[in-house]
Amino acid sequence: MTAPDPMKGFRGVMSAVLILEAIVVLLALLVVAKADGVVSWEGWLVGGLALLMILACGVVGRPWGIWVALGLQGAMILCFFIVPALGAVGILFGLAWAWMLWARNDVAKRMAEGNLGGVDS
Repeated sequence: MTAPDPMKGFRGVMSAVLILEAIVVLLALLVVAKADGVVSWEGWLVGGLALLMILACGVVGRPWGIWVALGLQGAMILCFFIVPALGAVGILFGLAWAWMLWARNDVAKRMAEGNLGGVDS
């Protein structure tokens, strides 16, 4: 029997956060609809970001996949200048990503030291 891979769990959590973020971003369409309408360029921006987040779920397991997710976070935060609600959501999810990456690095460090409880080395 092989030992479980804790990093596989992180890939699932990162995918789940990207899906949740895409749902919240799509809710920003309600804000855009009141201001300029859904078919405005802001509406297309919101829809495009949500679609990219959903597609990014498929690549978070690759070595460069985390950088794609972080790039989307940066784009979300920069959207503060276009749709402030989107930027605020980007900051909140950016904090969640920062915590996930800290936890991931902590687990990787413990795995390297052999101090991860419950996982046979």
